[in-house]
Amino acid sequence: MRLNWGTWLVGLVCVALFGAPVRDCPAQTASRLARIAASGALRVCIWPEYYGVSYRNPKSGRLSGLDVDMAAEFARDLGVDVRFVDSTFASLIDDIEKDHCDIAMMAVAITPQRAQRLAFSRPYLRSDVYAVTTRFNARVRSWSDIDRAGTRVAVAAGTYHEALMRERLKHAELVVIQPPATREAELEAGRVDVFMSDYPFTHKMRDDHDWVQVLAPATPFFPVSAAYAVKPGDKAWLKRVDEFVAAVRADGRLAAAARRYRLDPILDRD
Repeated sequence: MRLNWGTWLVGLVCVALFGAPVRDCPAQTASRLARIAASGALRVCIWPEYYGVSYRNPKSGRLSGLDVDMAAEFARDLGVDVRFVDSTFASLIDDIEKDHCDIAMMAVAITPQRAQRLAFSRPYLRSDVYAVTTRFNARVRSWSDIDRAGTRVAVAAGTYHEALMRERLKHAELVVIQPPATREAELEAGRVDVFMSDYPFTHKMRDDHDWVQVLAPATPFFPVSAAYAVKPGDKAWLKRVDEFVAAVRADGRLAAAARRYRLDPILDRD
């Protein structure tokens, strides 16, 4: 009898990861997990400029951050290596839909727009919006100064801040920053007065620049949960991702990594 190697590998993955025989293992997930097992690598989309989350040091080229560590842990749990794939929030959906990666692990904010085309894991972070300006900017001294006529407010293209501020701003001018330009360079050059960000990125600004002033809203502005994202339609693969999130929350790996990168204040503890 001739052995069907592909069927055997799929069956092995189903038994190892789900405790299920191949006849009970969903076809899409079997294919995904079998490919990961066969290639020996978990392909993880990251934004390499996300300080504390998935940041590539421009001098050393070394990656570090909460989700860099979590990706390594997930790959270890799956018994494979991790392979990082550079992405951005502007290209993230296309990268997942075109199968450039198996999963996005870059603190992807859960928004209605993204939920139409991505499937999300259980959340693990939750952050509000913060504003970054300069200590010497006379126009923006407090959160209430942001939405005023004549103020130029920057957001990074493709981030949830773009859609949010397009909706929320009534008087200020919205400036959408397209790569390779950056929000911080535009702010330092004086071409914008303030830019919107989240908790992790404000740490980078404080660590890197002594001219930075971070403004927090007096009351919650738009708290958003972050999760891992995969291509929709693969319920068992998403279940496996959720199992990983539950495991690292329960055994302390997530909390330890969050403390390591000073992100423990925004851990989703629900």
